[in-house]
Amino acid sequence: MLKKYIYLLIFCFFALPEAKAQNWGGGVDDAGLHFGFTFQYIASEYKILKKENWPDPFIDQDSGLPVSGSLRSLSSKSSPGFGIGFVVNQRISENADIRFTPSLVFNDRLAYYDFEGTESPIEKKVQATMIDLPLGIKIKSDRRNNFRAYVIGGAKYSMDIASKKRSNDAPNAPMEKFLKNKKNFLSYEAGFGFDLYFEYFKMSPEIKLSYSFKDVLKNDPNPYSAPIDKLLLRHVTFSLFFE
Repeated sequence: MLKKYIYLLIFCFFALPEAKAQNWGGGVDDAGLHFGFTFQYIASEYKILKKENWPDPFIDQDSGLPVSGSLRSLSSKSSPGFGIGFVVNQRISENADIRFTPSLVFNDRLAYYDFEGTESPIEKKVQATMIDLPLGIKIKSDRRNNFRAYVIGGAKYSMDIASKKRSNDAPNAPMEKFLKNKKNFLSYEAGFGFDLYFEYFKMSPEIKLSYSFKDVLKNDPNPYSAPIDKLLLRHVTFSLFFE
């Protein structure tokens, strides 16, 4: 998955026509504070840390009886999403900026439970509509004609604004319960990208990795949260910034 994004980033660089002179780039590098916008493609996946007794059947607290078979496997796979956002960039020096890039992100997260007695694994989808508030430091190389490489690192605060209807499972039977995530969490981020200069603007393709600091699982007593010790969330984000 990550290789695909790296190839895409390299393609964006080589697809840029060779310029005979430096483009102005809208003068963004000369401004102390400037703004922009971004489009994002996101791939999310859980890192699941299981309890020692994770295969055990789930016992209903009311009846004291098992409501599921033994768990044969528990896994997650990458799920796509997208986001749109803004850029607030404060110039520190010729080779360093502070960046604040608030975004609205739509992304599902997937977990798969293979219980004995079921024909196929049960998919549990967590639908999330997030407001992401990343703050990072961008370290840039010297500009070469209409190209500049950079690395970026920082932290992100995420807040889920999804409807309560998506998480209200009180009337549901135990096997119909939801896998739930915490509404708010922090992540750390690191990535790299290119600044590509045109006459009136700058475009920056970027790849960034994000990992939650702590457990994002909301630990309700049900067959889907019971086998999990910790649930960590990781993102790979491909962004196009226009400034």
